Amino acid sequence: MTVTTLPYAETGAFSALLVDYLAQKEALQPFYHRFPTLDAFAEQIKEKQAAYSPEARQRLVAALQQQYAHLPEAPAAVQANLKLLAQDTTFTVTTGHQLNLFTGPLYFIYKIVSAIKLARQLKEAYPQYDFVPVYWLATEDHDFAEINHFSLFGKKYEWNAAATGQPVGRMALDGLQEQVLDQLPADVPALFREAYAQSKTLAEATHRLALGLFGEYGLVSLDADVPTLKQALAPVLARELRDQASYQTVQAADAHLEAAGYKPQVYARPFNLFFITEEGQRERLEYDQATDSVTLTVDGAARVLGRPELLALAEAHPEQFSPNVVLRPLYQELLLPNLCYIGGGAEVAYWFQLNGVFEENGVPFPIVLLRNSAQFISKANASKLRKLGLNNTAIFEKLPELKKQLAAHLGQEEVDLHAQQQQLAAAFEQVAELAQRLDPSLVKAVAAEQQKASGILSNLEKRLSKAAEAKHETAYQQLDGLLGKLLPGGGLQERSDNVLNILINNPDFIQQLLDAFDPLALEFTLLEEV
Repeated sequence: MTVTTLPYAETGAFSALLVDYLAQKEALQPFYHRFPTLDAFAEQIKEKQAAYSPEARQRLVAALQQQYAHLPEAPAAVQANLKLLAQDTTFTVTTGHQLNLFTGPLYFIYKIVSAIKLARQLKEAYPQYDFVPVYWLATEDHDFAEINHFSLFGKKYEWNAAATGQPVGRMALDGLQEQVLDQLPADVPALFREAYAQSKTLAEATHRLALGLFGEYGLVSLDADVPTLKQALAPVLARELRDQASYQTVQAADAHLEAAGYKPQVYARPFNLFFITEEGQRERLEYDQATDSVTLTVDGAARVLGRPELLALAEAHPEQFSPNVVLRPLYQELLLPNLCYIGGGAEVAYWFQLNGVFEENGVPFPIVLLRNSAQFISKANASKLRKLGLNNTAIFEKLPELKKQLAAHLGQEEVDLHAQQQQLAAAFEQVAELAQRLDPSLVKAVAAEQQKASGILSNLEKRLSKAAEAKHETAYQQLDGLLGKLLPGGGLQERSDNVLNILINNPDFIQQLLDAFDPLALEFTLLEEV
């Protein structure tokens, strides 16, 4: 694998907020705690070590031991990391993601590899401590339509489950065998099939798959939809239900972001919580300020709850409450001895809305790091690029510029009638001056004829350009086809392609990513197969 990098800004695929963050623009500095550099972790370690209690660590380790007891025997690296987490000198580097079917888009893999690599780099820099990469399974999300499909070699595989609306991690895998597993190509690795075929729920299947793909690298996965872990959330629930604290804090952050010229990524609600009903459905709590009450809708029927009733429920059964995107990061940092959260561009953006929420709850705000982002170019596609006279980074240029490069490579005569347009304009200017002297009423007629003549010349330029391109039509078709493969739908490959598109033909792909990625370099990575 040949590795090259380029600044994220040069890809044209990332937001202004993200590009400005990587450039450490002053306007964004109030929205995060520490910028992700290797030196910054020294103070982050001290701060987290002082704030993370032995009780929190014991609770975490006990929950992890229970979860791994129901999985296949973990590789030695995972078992070692589970033991290390019991030590007060061990910290985590965390990434999180939805339970996408078969890992979903490539960036799921990139997130986890980024976490594993950063944990290794931190161990080298701070050998007196240990660092465990953690995958936070987003088991409490309930937007099934976002995760029930994946694309493999251009074909979409989709699972249409009968029952939805519950936390996705709890979903049984009914129908998945017939709808997806039985339809897969024969060369899909057994790990992917077995993870689902041998599991009862989507959370278990995803846990098994992560263990199979990343267990040898020591990745620890955590499902936080657990009653014992939810006990840590009880004080936050009380504060949220009593004071609507996060709503006010995020609104203030949003106003400051907008004043700095950025659009907030997520919307905060009066109560940033869901309620998990006795039927297992995850329902939003809708607040009515006029009556100071909350409406919970279950199967079309509305139930009105007063604030005292909610507070009593939260104290007795915190497991019935589920944090939304605003409070989920806080819940994560309460549970883990975490130093850094690694996320995609949208995640980085919404973490910038949450600094005040952490301050309010007395929890250290982690270092927020953009995950590694990459473009994989197979040997065959790299060869096609070179035949067209293009290098790897050229695919991020605008199409007109690409076509110019291709035309130059093909020796195609450039059609540009700009000089002729200038000559035409000069000639008509002389005619207009003559008309002004002889009969001013003819000046408008001259201008009209000039516009017609200019239009004729422009049309001829387009026809001549098409004629020039037609001589090399096959090459231009090859360019369009190649861009369609490398940038599906005009977007980054990592946002649509599944890892199996590469892994089936390149079983060493994950190790190659681990070798290539440098999380703290903060640059886009191009991976060319050789």
